[in-house]
Amino acid sequence: VNVRNKVLSIEQKKIQSDLWTIALISFAALAIYMLLQNRIVVLIKGGSINILLRVLIGAVFQFGLAGLGISVVLIYRKESFLDYGLNKKGWIKSIAFCFICFVPHIIFMQLTNQITGYLPFQSVWTTKDVLSGNFPVNIIGMLITGAVWGFFEGFNYVVISDKINSLYSSTNKWLNWGAIICSVMCILIHGVIGITLESIIEMVTVFTAIYGMLMVKQFTGNAWGCVFVFIFLWNAF
Repeated sequence: VNVRNKVLSIEQKKIQSDLWTIALISFAALAIYMLLQNRIVVLIKGGSINILLRVLIGAVFQFGLAGLGISVVLIYRKESFLDYGLNKKGWIKSIAFCFICFVPHIIFMQLTNQITGYLPFQSVWTTKDVLSGNFPVNIIGMLITGAVWGFFEGFNYVVISDKINSLYSSTNKWLNWGAIICSVMCILIHGVIGITLESIIEMVTVFTAIYGMLMVKQFTGNAWGCVFVFIFLWNAF
């Protein structure tokens, strides 16, 4: 029994180390961005430099915040992205149920007149300039945008949630600590906080979307639904 506990303890320490590494890399990227924010905003929004360079500057900081940490950890631990649900089995079910989880937020945005049209990544500063650019700049720009603001942001939540659940498991299948913490993280990072009724409803719909998609991943074993949400729904309305 002591040997087994020791093994579990070593494994838990590894996971704690992984989560600290992800957090420190993310906070470092955020700190650098905040320190250089005025210059970065001018460079990205200004239009005085090549559009692909503007995309790359934004992508570096976005990837640092959501993507670099998990990539470093997975490479160091020699874990595969496939270990976290990026497989074919159940991908249609995963996408369908993740979309359903996002529906309340879409309804909220519609009722509060926040929807002006549908365009993936329209909230990303460079998207419209990229799309109005010439081939192949527009394709390259959107591939970078999709990878960083879509794939890695969605997959970031999956990896962090799974690692938290490895540390703090629950006997209740609906009580998912990883999904809860990631949902709160999303609300804090994107500033969806307020005390008005409208703000509270928005927080609930965002929590439902993130918690829901991570629960779908938990039940289906497939993470493509989470990636789908951040490519086709988040920042798209």
